[in-house]
Amino acid sequence: MLYGSDADSREEIARLMEKYGSSLLRMSALYLKDAFLAQDAVQETFLKAYRHAGDFRSESSEKTWLTSICINTCRDMLKSAYFRHNSRMNIELLSERPAEFCFPDNTVISEVMSLPPKYREVVLLRYYEQMKIKEVASALKLSVGKTRTRLNKANEILRGRLKEWYEDEES
Repeated sequence: MLYGSDADSREEIARLMEKYGSSLLRMSALYLKDAFLAQDAVQETFLKAYRHAGDFRSESSEKTWLTSICINTCRDMLKSAYFRHNSRMNIELLSERPAEFCFPDNTVISEVMSLPPKYREVVLLRYYEQMKIKEVASALKLSVGKTRTRLNKANEILRGRLKEWYEDEES
C-alpha cells in the first residue's frame, strides 16, 4: 500500500478516501462534536496519510492506521485555542449513522459523548466504528488489556447513567 510513484500514492489516497472517508467523518464528528470541524479533521487525516505514505508498514490494517491518524488529528484540534472557544454540537448534521445507533432520542449518544475522552474513544471505535478490540488497541496505541479495561469501565459508567433510560424501554 502507498508505495511507488507520486501518482500511485495519489490514486491510493483516493481509494482510501472512497473506502474510509464516511466512516472517519462520522467518527470525527462525534469526537469533535461538530460536523464542520470533522470535515477539516478528515481532510487533514488524508493529507497526513499522503505525506507519510512510506511510514505505513502493514503492521495493522489500513483502516486502523487511518483511524489512528484521525484520532490524533482530532485530539490536536481539541487542544487548539480555537476549538476550546468555539466548540458546538449539532448531531443532526452527522451523516448516515448505522441503524443500531438510530434511537428515538439522543440520550445514548449524549451520554457516550459526555464520557471522559479515554473512555469515549474506545466506545466510539468499538461499537460505533465496529472495530475489533485489537484494532481499537492498535489505533489508540494501547495494549489489548488496557483497551478492554477502558471499555469495561465505559460500559459500567454508561449502564449506571442509562439504567432508567433502558428500563423505560422495557416497560
